[in-house]
Order: sequence, then C-alpha cells, then structure tokens
Amino acid sequence: MDAESLPYALDLVAGSGAGLSSEKRAALRASLLLLRRDYRFERVRFWGRIQGIRGPYYIAEGLGGDRAGPRSRLYSLNCVEWSLLPPATEEMITQTAGLKGRFQGDPSYEYDPTEKKGEENERIYEEEGGPMIKEEIRLVAIIDQIDKAVGIVPRGAFVKTPLGPVHENRNFEGLSLTEAKKLNSYFHFTEPVNLKNRTLLQKADLDPSIDFLDSLEHDIPKGSWSIQLERGGSLVVLRSLLWLGLTFYHVPMTKQYGYIYVGTGEKNIDLPFML
Repeated sequence: MDAESLPYALDLVAGSGAGLSSEKRAALRASLLLLRRDYRFERVRFWGRIQGIRGPYYIAEGLGGDRAGPRSRLYSLNCVEWSLLPPATEEMITQTAGLKGRFQGDPSYEYDPTEKKGEENERIYEEEGGPMIKEEIRLVAIIDQIDKAVGIVPRGAFVKTPLGPVHENRNFEGLSLTEAKKLNSYFHFTEPVNLKNRTLLQKADLDPSIDFLDSLEHDIPKGSWSIQLERGGSLVVLRSLLWLGLTFYHVPMTKQYGYIYVGTGEKNIDLPFML
C-alpha cells in the first residue's frame, strides 16, 4: 500500500480485519513520508503487520527505479521509529525453516534451532552450544516468503523494458470487472517459475512486455485464493488461504490496487486437507 493513499486503502480492506486505529494511521502515514525523504526512496509502501505475543511488527518497503529490483524493508514497533532489515538470503531461510509458533514481538529474542519438543514435552538438544537465531532474522525470512508466495499485482500494471528493468505502466487504467474476477488476471510479483517451463507454443499468445510473471491460476494447492466482490461489485478482494491475513484489493477500471498482510506470520500448512 502506497504511503500517499494509505488511509483510503486501509478503508478498502477493513472488511478483512486489517484496520488500524486512527492514531496509528496518522503516525504511520507521517513516518512513512519521512522514511521516503530520509532514505531517498522513490516510493514507500506499508507492507503490513505481523502480530507477536508481546506486540506487533509494522513493516514498510522502500522501492527504487526498478520495481522488480531489490527492496529495502524496515520494521517498527510503534509506527514512528524504524529499523532497516538486512536483505533476505537463502541461508536465513534455511536457518529459520524449522522455527514454529508465534513471534514474540521482541527483535532481540533468540531461538535455539536445536531445541525440539518430544512426546512428553521434554527438551532434547541434538548438540550443545549451537548458534542462536535472533527473531529479527526470522522476521526477514518470513516477510520474504510471504512476498514471494502471495505478493501479487494486476496484469498490465507493470511493463518490462527490453533492457530488463520493470517500471509501472502509465497506460494501465485498471482491469475490467469481468477480467478482475479471473485468477489469470493477477500475477506474482517475483521471479517467474512456471513461465520458464512453458513451451514456445504456449507463449505464442503472451505479450512479453506485460506477461513476464507467473499467473495465480497455476498456484498449488488449487483453491488457495478466494475472490470476492464487495461494495456492490465496485471492489474486488482476493484473500490468500495459504498465508491467512494477506488481502489484495483492486478497484476495477481504476489504478487503485494493493495488498496488505495482517497476521501472525504462520503458514496454513493444513490447507490441502481443508479444500
């Protein structure tokens, strides 16, 4: 969600329980605009909130000229003071893969990756003196996973130039209501995987300037997205059932779209058995 349109965007996703108090909204919008100035970002977005036991993490993203390039992520505990998060790496994701349960809400909290719970709830240590993992590292890994799995944009909102960089499409005027109700009208805004496996015949009808991302229609498990029309059909809302708390909105025939995550940072691993 862009900082400039944050109050309006939060009203559109309020039906998903992604609201903030008026005090938090005011503090958040003012601090995000200051972030853009201080860090010299071209655009700042409010990514969402991960709820911890002791308190929440508020997450923001800073974007550069290449919209598909690396993003700077920051977190705050009070919507005023922000701390820059390190870039996500494969090592971070591997280290935190076995961590389960709620976030504590304390970035300095340390997890013991060798600690496991047996059937009698006893602590077993595979090796003593192992490296501890700070919750800040787990936060980086979870944000990256959520973004790659369910961070989406409408088809045509971005264009890929012949030289490689991705920019916002100035000619994008929104999806029609008919198109907005289809999963194949939305793309994962991350490095494509399924697109690379398609044959030349399957790519024949694709526009390389806008169809350079993976569509939601091929997501696994099938049925992991919920599409609903709200406000008398003037608003399309997509909700992820895999990462509960991710809400995407789009106002058809306008440039208004965005997504927000408000949840505990836990993946719904039981989804295949619920469908």
